[in-house]
Amino acid sequence: MPPKGNETKKGNEKSQDVRLSNITAAKAVADCVRTSLGPRGMDKMIVEPKGEVIISNDGATIVSKLQVTHPCAKMLVELSRAQDVEAGDGTTSVVVLCGALLKACEELLSKGIHPTQISESFQECVQLAEKVLEDMSVKIDIEDRPNLIKAAITSLNSKIISQNSDLLAPMAVDAVTRVMKPNGDVDLRDVRIVTALGGTIDDTSLITNGTIFKQKASHSAGGPVRIQNAVIGLIQFQLSPPKTDMESAVTITDYTQMDRALKEERKYLLDLCKKIKDSGINVLLIQKSVLRDAVTAQSLDFLAKMKIMVIKDIERTDIDFISKTLGCLPVANIENLKPEKFGKADLVVEETTPEGKIVKISGVKPPPETSVARNLFGKTVTVFLRGSNQLMMAEADRAFHDSLCVIRSIVKKRALIAGGAAGEIEIAQVLGRYARQQAQGAQTFCMRAYADAFEVIPYTLAENAGLQPIHIVTELRNAHAAGKKSAGVNVRKGCVTDMVEEAVVQPLLVSTSACRLATECVMMILKIDDIILTRA
Repeated sequence: MPPKGNETKKGNEKSQDVRLSNITAAKAVADCVRTSLGPRGMDKMIVEPKGEVIISNDGATIVSKLQVTHPCAKMLVELSRAQDVEAGDGTTSVVVLCGALLKACEELLSKGIHPTQISESFQECVQLAEKVLEDMSVKIDIEDRPNLIKAAITSLNSKIISQNSDLLAPMAVDAVTRVMKPNGDVDLRDVRIVTALGGTIDDTSLITNGTIFKQKASHSAGGPVRIQNAVIGLIQFQLSPPKTDMESAVTITDYTQMDRALKEERKYLLDLCKKIKDSGINVLLIQKSVLRDAVTAQSLDFLAKMKIMVIKDIERTDIDFISKTLGCLPVANIENLKPEKFGKADLVVEETTPEGKIVKISGVKPPPETSVARNLFGKTVTVFLRGSNQLMMAEADRAFHDSLCVIRSIVKKRALIAGGAAGEIEIAQVLGRYARQQAQGAQTFCMRAYADAFEVIPYTLAENAGLQPIHIVTELRNAHAAGKKSAGVNVRKGCVTDMVEEAVVQPLLVSTSACRLATECVMMILKIDDIILTRA
């Protein structure tokens, strides 16, 4: 029997209500980060439940800290994270753009256009948008250092540390080009950012032939804190008395038995330390152990008397980086301590910072040609980041990571486009023209709405800079209609200028990724017509 008219109407009303509820929740997240967009964007102070404070204008950081309960709002959190993984920058833009597209969908749904039609039109639009961006992009060579620095400066300009961009941008470029593999892959785990309180951002340095450990050297029994011509060993076994694999208890009935047990323990540890000394090591890195103490006070005492510098509690996750940087291989057994597994450096010294002590290794020498570590050696960089307070330093760390990601994006897709919303307004122009001339029926409305949504980026940039947004967007439209593809919003001068001349450029990958991910997220939200709660 066919359904009655009222039942169908009821079903339609329910799905409309669900869609509107989803769109409203997602728009609320987009509105939250909208004021953070651009060089003149505001920062957010995030107070965590334990009272920890974070000050940031990085979209991915802000959105990830929001305690959202609505499932569709969580999709925007995931969207921002996806953009962060894919391109590393443009995390605020992608959320703002998604919010604008959802607002366009709301208007289209109110006109009675079916969600499937909207989705199909948006799918076509995003392909056209990517083509527009590729047409206006400029191909660059990875050796073109000045252009890479311009892109890194553009990324840093919207952060708190924008005044230090002239120092940090070249560092980011040098770091990425150094760790880049011959096939063009860049693993940012090979760039280690070490932060230390004290000084200012200007005191930040790039260490290419060495590294820094936040772990201090062991001071028990007056061990050395400065070693020249260091021979560095990295061990993964414990310098502590052995334990059985099963739970067991040894009953000691008199003092002679206790004395014998202690003597055996001392002899065992002394033998281990002597073997380490005989191998020629004078700087020992000890991996942190989960099962038992990696090192005891007695073994540290023996090593100190042998004038061996000890750095303990090396994290398991850092082993790979240390092996590549110092040219040493991890040793899992005392019998495998052989010279070809050691690293060599000119100087290992403990330095003092206001936050505590650090160990600096400099002048690392390459391992012999025959060594296994030779292939990977030297493809790492350490950035020693300084700051006057914890909040500033944490934000500088995030900003520097963003600039590294920007350079990585250029390495992946070697093209740049003009910044200052030049790409977005060009998309709006071209798609608007396509909608008027070639689209038919409901598709015309959908394409026009999609094109207009892109104007939110220049509008927000102007609004955050305290300019007249309508005036700026109109001026920008006129410039692009006259064929000036690289015209964008200049927030410093408060007008529309050529962004390439102003050296405001960004990677093509950041913009194409933002368009694609925002559109996919909107299409997914549109397809949902009901929310079903299940019991645990």
